[in-house]
Amino acid sequence: MRTTKFPNGDSVPVLGQGTWHMAEEPLRRRNEIMALRTGLDLGLTLIDTAEMYASGEAEVLVGEAITGRRDQVFLVDKVLPMHATKAGTIAACEASLRRLSTDRIDLYLLHWRSDASLEETIAGFEALISAGKIRSWGLSNFDVPDMRDVVNTPGGAECQTDQVLYNLARRGIEWDLLPWCRERAMPIMAYSPIEQGELAHRRVVERVAARHDAKPAQIALAWVLRQEGVIAIPKAGTPAHVRENCRALEIRLTKRDLAELDQSFPPPTRAQPLEII
Repeated sequence: MRTTKFPNGDSVPVLGQGTWHMAEEPLRRRNEIMALRTGLDLGLTLIDTAEMYASGEAEVLVGEAITGRRDQVFLVDKVLPMHATKAGTIAACEASLRRLSTDRIDLYLLHWRSDASLEETIAGFEALISAGKIRSWGLSNFDVPDMRDVVNTPGGAECQTDQVLYNLARRGIEWDLLPWCRERAMPIMAYSPIEQGELAHRRVVERVAARHDAKPAQIALAWVLRQEGVIAIPKAGTPAHVRENCRALEIRLTKRDLAELDQSFPPPTRAQPLEII
């Protein structure tokens, strides 16, 4: 399993497991838990969730999936901006810990920026680290100006990552945010790396997949995974889907593949606002 490191030295697999839209349908619950456990068996030990997902039920599902295996897992969770005062961040984390049935979160992210004071949020993170309830913190859906504000805030240099929308169809971060993070040895976490399955239906992706005897979704995922300092966190709701995602790690896209993909999904030629879904 290829890995990357956060600025604090923590090493994680470049392919993790997302949980957005999990725990929304009771009939899928058993398969979703089995999927997460299958991922752990295959080395996908980074699991990403959030208090927002299924109104906390995704955290409950994750907690059940990792029962007895907590020490194998690098657990990422997120606090909503509406809770991101110092006291609110602490209270939200404690509620998440109860739903997760664990005593710690490895990486705790501010889900997106709002009117909450960065000083307050970072103070909450620092208090949680001191209490042993989180090991590190980061951000999600922050653009370059926001990231500059963070690093200029007392304690902001301890930020470990920025989790953002990134895939073949959403390449705007390549212009500024991705280079900015790379200069600071700060990996990004790419959510929706297959555009919620949409990229699997694009003709050029299908054509490249045929050359590799692979599925189109695996090509879209392999495209994200080829980048240094990028962690992809696709959601897979069944064990079979998890295994398919793992196969993407074995695919090596050729210059011809990349040129064809660039033609259909061109890289940015100017700065663009950060995309969010």
